[in-house]
Amino acid sequence: MSSIEFERVSKRFDQEDGPPVPALDQVDLKIRPGELFFLLGPSGCGKTTALRVLAGFVAPDQGAVRIAGERVDTVPAHLRGTGMVFQHYALWPHLTVFENVAYGLKVQRLKKAEIEKQVQEALRLVRMEERAMDHPGVLSGGQQQRVALARALAVRPRVLLLDEPLSNLDAKLRAEMRSELKSLHLKTGVTTLYVTHDQKEAVALADRVALMRSGRVVQVGSPRELYRRPADRWSAEFLGDANFLPGTVVGLNAWGEVEVFTALGQITAGAPASPVRNQQRVTVMIRPESFTLPGSHERAGFTVPGRVVRKIFLGDQDEIVIRTEADLLLAGRFRPAEVERISEGESAEFLLPPGEAAVILE
Repeated sequence: MSSIEFERVSKRFDQEDGPPVPALDQVDLKIRPGELFFLLGPSGCGKTTALRVLAGFVAPDQGAVRIAGERVDTVPAHLRGTGMVFQHYALWPHLTVFENVAYGLKVQRLKKAEIEKQVQEALRLVRMEERAMDHPGVLSGGQQQRVALARALAVRPRVLLLDEPLSNLDAKLRAEMRSELKSLHLKTGVTTLYVTHDQKEAVALADRVALMRSGRVVQVGSPRELYRRPADRWSAEFLGDANFLPGTVVGLNAWGEVEVFTALGQITAGAPASPVRNQQRVTVMIRPESFTLPGSHERAGFTVPGRVVRKIFLGDQDEIVIRTEADLLLAGRFRPAEVERISEGESAEFLLPPGEAAVILE
């Protein structure tokens, strides 16, 4: 298992008309050995460029890239010990599954017996050994993805690189492959860098996530940390729906939480990474699923009365939107059975348990 490190890595791309476009801007990252680490962000944020810099397909303008402590940014791509899975699989259509998986091993000039052993081992890992003599054209999208994974693993890479590997699959297959990828990572223990714009993939699979925007790393942490304690409003909105309330800091309690005065009253919220001071203007973030209803548990926390202006069925949840006495709209999400008797136009009351709100700095 190998670590990965980016140290102040920058990259710009030239344009025919106009100044160079910055793709990476002073990126610092440390990925632990054996970690399933995600680069998450919108299109154009630099995440794929970072992956390609690590793979050796793109040279950085400045900075250092290391694998297992060894600087590799000047090492040829085929000598870095990486295995890559591309968004569009990149399988050779005229070669069989076996031949596709064996391709990288033949480049390494391994003996025939060793190639056969490593190919069979890789196909067994992805449960494709029975399709070894088939061609990619007769396989489903999920099966082709498994072959691409087998090809990357067959060379026994120090690190595995995945570039939007599930984006071409339908929703059902994506869900299945998420489970497959998690299981595969647990089996192999290979340090994996996974690029995606899909928040659900990152939340479901990652050990840790680096959220990127405009070539920079905005925040690094576990999926839970990023979701519950985002660094700023942009991060909060990118990671999921939320209610936002402007407020003013009025103190800290004994547990290190922040007391914030808002239009709804005084709310106790989790502190941000940076220190806050009294009378500082901040934003309070509340995820819709953080609210509960009277009677759902012991009454505790902050009570928000209002009138239901909208009720939306979302499948496994119902979204209830209330207009508060302060004329603010708040959205809460609940199990349908909890809110089956609540209708639009009626009075309702949300409860905010302690520790569920978070402070975001302006």
